[in-house]
Amino acid sequence: MKTKLVIKNKKLNNPYILAPMCQYMGKNGKPTEWHYQHLGKAIIAGFSKIMIESTAVSSEGRITTKDLCLYKKSHMIGLKKLLNHLKKLNNVPVGIQLSHSGRKGSSQVPWIKHNRPLKKNKWKTISPSEIRKDKGWPMPKKIGKAKIKILEKNFLNSAKMALKAGFDCIEIHMAHGYLLHQFFSPISNKRNDIYGGNLENRCRFLLEIAKQIANICKNKKIILGARITGKDWLKGGIDLKDSIYLSNKLKKLGFDYVCVSSGGIKTTTNLNVKSKFNVNIAKKIKLKSSILTRVAGNIKNISDAKKIIKKKNADLVAFARPFLNNPNFLFKEKTKVDKNINIPKPYLRGFIT
Repeated sequence: MKTKLVIKNKKLNNPYILAPMCQYMGKNGKPTEWHYQHLGKAIIAGFSKIMIESTAVSSEGRITTKDLCLYKKSHMIGLKKLLNHLKKLNNVPVGIQLSHSGRKGSSQVPWIKHNRPLKKNKWKTISPSEIRKDKGWPMPKKIGKAKIKILEKNFLNSAKMALKAGFDCIEIHMAHGYLLHQFFSPISNKRNDIYGGNLENRCRFLLEIAKQIANICKNKKIILGARITGKDWLKGGIDLKDSIYLSNKLKKLGFDYVCVSSGGIKTTTNLNVKSKFNVNIAKKIKLKSSILTRVAGNIKNISDAKKIIKKKNADLVAFARPFLNNPNFLFKEKTKVDKNINIPKPYLRGFIT
């Protein structure tokens, strides 16, 4: 399958993207040897673009103490070195996802205790309203209007550093229960000011950040995207009309795509996690907003991905767990399904029949 997608002069050889996956292996906010080997495998694995994991725009914006960060010069230098290493291996577009954890921060790394708050070295979390993430989680501090402006500067500063480091794509994390999702969702946002209440107000903070980042990227060949929540899967939460509204606003600001995910505003969400469960949501967002869509969520193989693209349910498909299970899974699929997956020359011997 050939893709004709060219975004900001960056050609995508196929519609398969490596999703941003938190590794929780950073040291003082910087990449370690783990990121070099993890992303080194990814850059030669046949994807047309790879995304570096959710990266915190401030210290309080981390999920864990092991997160990657981008708010100090030392963080930028570390990420630039990693990016240069990856580009030497294979010159495909590399993006970075910028995030703030909000009330889901100060957490344990997931292989110690999944979805559990820290007991030591913890920090005070923040959120649009004083509503706990879930039972057993600390009460976050409500964000005032002055703090909102500081947070906007945090995102803008990180975006400027991403540009300076040389990334091809900047993606803003507005999903999975992170801070911007917390503002977007009526489940976590009970404010009665201009940042809460109706849909326009709940999107205001997200779009103020998006506009500022879009402005500094004007006339630059930088792909701009946002990971959004299509549905909260909870009564009274985000639904399709909300995510379509947000997608249209992002497109008007100059964003190139949205990555459609769902759920995550509470750990107790009853997600409908059957295979390809976000595809129908992505299809409707694509139809109603005409923005490029990338879909993620329990898509297990290229055969399914090709059907999604062929039916025009999405423009791009992101893979996460299949890569973790087998970093070379795309190579196998090339010989069976898609001839447009590039196999590095030193590996070609492994596919001669």
